[in-house]
Amino acid sequence: MTDFAPAATRCKNPAARLAIGLLAGTMLAGIPTVAFAQEEGSETEAAPAATAQRDVVRTIAVSGAQRLEPQTILSYIKLRPGDVWTQAAGDNVLKDLYATELFSNASVVNNDGNVVIDIVENPVINRIILEGNRRIKNDKILPEIRLSPRQIFTRSKVRADVARIIELYKRQGRFAATVEPKMVELSQNRVDIVFEISEGPKSKVRQINIIGNDAFSDGELRGEMLTKQARLTSFLSSNTSYDPDRLAFDQQKLRQFYLTEGYADFRVVSAVAELTPDKRDFIITYVVEEGERYKFGEVDVESQIRDFDDDSMTARLPMQGGDWYDAKLVEDTVEQLSELAGTFGYAFADVQPQFSRNQDTLTMDVSFVLREAPRVYVERIDVNGNTLTQDKVVRREFRLAEGDAFNSLSVARSTARINSLGYFQENFEINQVEGSAPDRIVLEANVEEQATGELQLSAGFSSLESFILAGSIRQRNFRGRGQTIGLSLNYSRYSKSAQVSFSEPYVFDRNISAGVDVYRRDYDNDYYDTGSASYAQSTTGLQIRAGVPLTEYVTAVGSYTFNYDDVTLDEGLYFSDRDGDGIATCDPIRASRYLCEAIGERTSSILGLTFNYNTLNSRLRPTRGETVSWTTEFAGLGGDVKYLRSRARAAKYWPVLGGFVFSLAAEGGWIRSLEDNGVAGQDDVRLTDRFFLGEPQMRGFDIRGVGPRIVRLQYIDDDGDDSTPLVPQDIETALASDQRVDDSLGGKAYYLGRAELEIPLGSGAREMGLRPSIFLDVGSLFSVTRPVLQDYPDGLQATDTNGNLLYLQPGVDDEGNDIIETVTNRFAPDGSENERSVIPGTFFREVFLGDSPSPRISVGLGVNWNSPFGPFRIDVSHTIKKQLGDDPKTFSFNVGTQF
Repeated sequence: MTDFAPAATRCKNPAARLAIGLLAGTMLAGIPTVAFAQEEGSETEAAPAATAQRDVVRTIAVSGAQRLEPQTILSYIKLRPGDVWTQAAGDNVLKDLYATELFSNASVVNNDGNVVIDIVENPVINRIILEGNRRIKNDKILPEIRLSPRQIFTRSKVRADVARIIELYKRQGRFAATVEPKMVELSQNRVDIVFEISEGPKSKVRQINIIGNDAFSDGELRGEMLTKQARLTSFLSSNTSYDPDRLAFDQQKLRQFYLTEGYADFRVVSAVAELTPDKRDFIITYVVEEGERYKFGEVDVESQIRDFDDDSMTARLPMQGGDWYDAKLVEDTVEQLSELAGTFGYAFADVQPQFSRNQDTLTMDVSFVLREAPRVYVERIDVNGNTLTQDKVVRREFRLAEGDAFNSLSVARSTARINSLGYFQENFEINQVEGSAPDRIVLEANVEEQATGELQLSAGFSSLESFILAGSIRQRNFRGRGQTIGLSLNYSRYSKSAQVSFSEPYVFDRNISAGVDVYRRDYDNDYYDTGSASYAQSTTGLQIRAGVPLTEYVTAVGSYTFNYDDVTLDEGLYFSDRDGDGIATCDPIRASRYLCEAIGERTSSILGLTFNYNTLNSRLRPTRGETVSWTTEFAGLGGDVKYLRSRARAAKYWPVLGGFVFSLAAEGGWIRSLEDNGVAGQDDVRLTDRFFLGEPQMRGFDIRGVGPRIVRLQYIDDDGDDSTPLVPQDIETALASDQRVDDSLGGKAYYLGRAELEIPLGSGAREMGLRPSIFLDVGSLFSVTRPVLQDYPDGLQATDTNGNLLYLQPGVDDEGNDIIETVTNRFAPDGSENERSVIPGTFFREVFLGDSPSPRISVGLGVNWNSPFGPFRIDVSHTIKKQLGDDPKTFSFNVGTQF
């Protein structure tokens, strides 16, 4: 029963109090009936009120939290105290919690308005472990994974990472790869995530099917594609793996091929790659429509530029009516016409080929339209991106100046000259931007500087010089002025050198170059380490040079060189007191006579003049262009030696077969003495001034392994009978012996030719600096005075029937006495029989070999590598042709020093 009187009393509004009172009176008049109804009504209304009271959320509590604060968890849900609780509201709480991916389990309970959320947090990742990955290393996979240590584990991220890993393997053509994720539970709610990877085999292209081709066979079309079928003979090729990008590229290759053969309507209807059920291979099927084959119809040039004559340009077109249509030839012609217009100053000339197809005659008319364009002038040259290099270093390489008429050939030449500096990024290009008016152009040199300072400390092993230690410091862009300054020290078993150098390409900002070198070089000739006669040469010198350009491509360089040379022999080995006067002199029996002639101190004063012609697109790694140089040296302006020496070199480079670089190189030289020493059998040109040939100039031969030489043949006891004379070794046997003893005499003339094909590799190999090549070397060294018979102080002389000199080393008998008698024949000149009184091996004969201009030929495979520890070169060669006495060599390499 509800008490309304108090309500009427509490009400402050008089009208309201009157209305409540009247209502109360009316209800009291019928109290029995209404009271019953009210009793029943009160129970009916009370139940919903109690239920509503229980459905109102009074509190929200969180249980099960370990790392997260309860308030943080409550911030993830929308339910708040005071909200009405419903089953839908509870479901929304669970959705909000699971959306965070922070919980592995959650539940919500409503206890009379007290909501309790019970959660189980996802574990924290301790480690990510990869197992089974051999083809793709961890450092390639881990950056692609979203999960990482100290993150919260979620199943969605694991699934995404599995998909990423599989995608990595698909990029390598391994479509059969599978990844099985596993979770290892640890203490403190931590886990290790293990991805077990089964890489599977590399998916190959098992078959390439072509449907619809009639003019060309399947084999011809497959030959045009980059993708190849997997066969036993193609195990070294990487193009047999399936690559979707390569599939699209091959469609373009097919279209280009057909367009070059005249099939202007050709199209690829479909290209489908099907994975075999075992996921090991792909079968690719192309459906093509060849269409009809067309010929060129009328071909002409229509020029709207007044400087070009239509008829003369049409006459120079590479195609004529009646030739089979070739879309590639059309593209090349457009490029050539654009370059031609650029050379006349029309930088923005627009060349548009217009086609008219005649279906009836199957001809294609082509009209090359040179649209009218203004002649362009260089408004401005901008140099951007240089922080160290001064602007003038870049600007002085431009063959155009501001205000000049634009010329595309000059722009190309400027690009090549800036590239050749080696200060900026590879493949630098000069950008051409429209200027403030239609007839103005802005040339932009947007450079990216690279390190030009070089500090190298290296140790290596060379097949030439055994162990090598080298150190050098060089700055090729000193103070940003383009100057080069350097210091180098080298030490090896056979050579030692030190050099300080400086060069200035533009003296006083004029187009005159200058440079100076100061050096000391010590050189030991005994490369074979077999005890053969050898000499040591020390050279201390200074060279000053200056150069001026004669034309854009021709430069003249003058030089002056002063050398002080000291050639010595080991006195303990090669000197003796044959005259008995107590003064040891070089013994021609112990040391070959030509070495005795070489020893001594001398100075050389040399004037040189060099002419260089150079159109290479890069001095560092040329791929196009040619170079020719000719050098003449005159020694005799003071000093102890007088001669005239000339050398000539030439090389040409062509890019061929899309990425290959073919080069031809040739060089030759001769030297003529300007004095007569007056000694028979002794060359007027000193040993140290002659040319030498072999590794590394000519591959396939050892160092100084080509040309005139003296080979020693030991006298041996071939039958074991002491009563018979000793006999000399056979020449072939001596040359093949590991104890081969010979000395190169050098020559006064030589020639050398080389053909080389540089093989392109992938971008990764290029970044490493790998450059393999195949080569053919042809050359020869010749022209030296043949040694003649000479009387020695003790009267001993010997020669064989062929006129070869016979030098005999002193022997020692059983009692230690020196033996200096000569035993070369069984009978003495008086007819009496000689008694051999020397031990085998102490006598030798020297023969003169190799003085022939006949070419020596070698072929081989080589690899250049700019390794982190210095330049590396390896060559495997096969000698096709040589002369008796030459010293061939199959394998050679060099590490840690510059070739």
